[in-house]
Formats: sequence, C-alpha cells, structure tokens
Amino acid sequence: MAAGSITAQTAAIASAQNFYQRTEYEKAIQAVGASQDAAALALAGKSYFHLGDFKKASELLGKAAEKMPGNSSLMHWLGKAYGRRAETSSFLTAPRWAGRCRDAFEKAVELDGKNLEALSDLMEYYLEAPGFLGGGFDKAAAIAARMRAIHAAEGESAQARLAEKKKDWPASEKHLRKALELEPGELGRALDLAKFLARRERWNESEEMFARAAKMAPEHPRLLFARAEVLVEHKRNLGEARRLLEKYLKSALTPDDPSRREAAELLKKAKES
Repeated sequence: MAAGSITAQTAAIASAQNFYQRTEYEKAIQAVGASQDAAALALAGKSYFHLGDFKKASELLGKAAEKMPGNSSLMHWLGKAYGRRAETSSFLTAPRWAGRCRDAFEKAVELDGKNLEALSDLMEYYLEAPGFLGGGFDKAAAIAARMRAIHAAEGESAQARLAEKKKDWPASEKHLRKALELEPGELGRALDLAKFLARRERWNESEEMFARAAKMAPEHPRLLFARAEVLVEHKRNLGEARRLLEKYLKSALTPDDPSRREAAELLKKAKES
C-alpha cells in the first residue's frame, strides 16, 4: 500500500475514533468508509452495536477478529454482539448465536485471563444460560473466584450477583457493601447497591444511596440513567424519571454510558406507563 494511502487510512481511523468517543456513531461509520483495516472494522462494528444493529455489528467484529485473532477485547466485543443477536433472534436461531456468544467470551478470557469485563460477561452467561447451552452455576462461581483474585471489589460484586441468583439477599447485600467499602469513591459501586435496595423495595435506603452517589458525581450520566431506570421499572415518580432521561439525552456521553437509543426506549416506556 502506498504511503499516501496509509496516511489517509490512519487519519480516517483517528477521525472515526474521535467520533466514536463522542458517541457520534453514524459519523464514525462514515469516517471509516469501506476500509477493511482491522481497526476500522472494529470501530464500525462497535458503532453498529451501539446503534442496535447487532447483525451488522457481529459481521464486522467477526471480520476484525479474523485479522486480530489474539485480541481479547475484540473477541469480547464479538461475544457481546452475538449475545444481543441471541436476545433479539427467533427461538430457532437464538441457540446458535448464544453458543457463539459463549465461545467468544471463553476465547476472550483464554486470551487475557485478567480481562475483567470479559470475565464478568462470561460469568453472567453461565448464570443465565440453560445447561444445554453451556450454562451452570458452578461454572459462574469459578469465574467469580477468578475475578476476586484479580480485583477485590469486582470479586465482591461478582459474589453479590451469585448470591442474588440464589435469592440469598443478605449475602448479596453484604458483598455489595463490601465492594463499596473497598472502593468508596467509585460511583458504580454506590449505584449497584442503590439498585439492589430498590429491587428489595427498600425505597428510603435506595434513595439515600442514590444521594450518596450524587455527592460523588452530581451530574454524571450514569447516575441520571440509573435513577430513572429504577423509577421506571418500579413505576414510581414517572415524572421525575422523564425529567432525568430528558436531561440524560442532552448530556455529553461516552461509549461506556448507556446509549441514547436505550435512554430513548426507557423514556418511551416512562411516558406510556
């Protein structure tokens, strides 16, 4: 490839990356164009994922993974795309995509045993999938133990998820509080506990924890979304939920935040409830 073409391609990928980080996913896709470079394919695939086109996302991420077979993060993304295809497919095709999701998550963990996001999603797969699709509580527990050895707070969060699956509410709460104790300034830990308390219909305690989270990051998009999600799911103060979601949709988001598409769907649900 000529030097000029390489320079242009590098510039296009850099431009797409900037659009992606600003959650301008359509522009990111346009920026990479028809490039078959692995990084370009990965960016386009992740962008389609955030836009809700999981078929296109899995196709492009699959091509990127073929070009970068040793990339754990990319394999994890491919697993996520397959997982969403399974969730949105018919009962005839869902098992095939679920199996590919599991295989990709397992490969991601094999490539990088410290990839906590991949470990977390693999644990969740094992917890939720039936046995004939490779699920199983013991498998999930083994992954949770690995997570604890890598990152104490993340390990506590994983143990909380296992306990909640077994409906051992006191144990789940204990682990969530321990995770927050280990990382008292981490917004996600406070939000996890607030949402758990809401699921147990301990509304005052949940609101107190949301208030604590607000002191950490008063206008953080994840706080706005989490509070709105709890209100909509439990049909409480839907007017406030709509206000929070409208504010969320105007916020500067990152790819790590729930997408505007998800927020718009939740807002629609709040208006219809």
